[in-house]
Amino acid sequence: MIEAVVSTPAVAAVAVHAAERVAGVRVQPGVAGLVSSVVRTARQHVKGLQPAPVEGVRVRWSGAVVVLEVDVVIPGLDQAAAVARAVQRSVRAVVPELTGVEVESVLVTVVDVAC
Repeated sequence: MIEAVVSTPAVAAVAVHAAERVAGVRVQPGVAGLVSSVVRTARQHVKGLQPAPVEGVRVRWSGAVVVLEVDVVIPGLDQAAAVARAVQRSVRAVVPELTGVEVESVLVTVVDVAC
C-alpha cells in the first residue's frame, strides 16, 4: 500500500492558486499572517529555496480534512459577498482535485478593496 502525505505549505499554495483564479482577486496576508510570512520566507531564502506563494492562507488540520482561511483583496466594483463565495467555490473544488485532501470549510476574509 502506498501512502501519500501532502504538506501544509503545498495545500496552502494550491489554495492561493485557486483563490486567484477568481477574476480580480489577489491573496494577501492579513496582520496575523505577516509575521509567519516573513519567518518562512527568510528560512527558505537561507536554504536557497524558491518559496511557493502561501501567504494569506492558513491551513488547520482536523484529522485528514482541512479548514482553510483565505485573506483576499477584491476589485472595488464587485460585491464582497459574491466574490468571497466565488473564492470559496474555487478553493473547495481545486484543493481536493490537486492534492487529494478533503476540505471541510473555506473561510474568506476580505482584507482590502482595490480601487
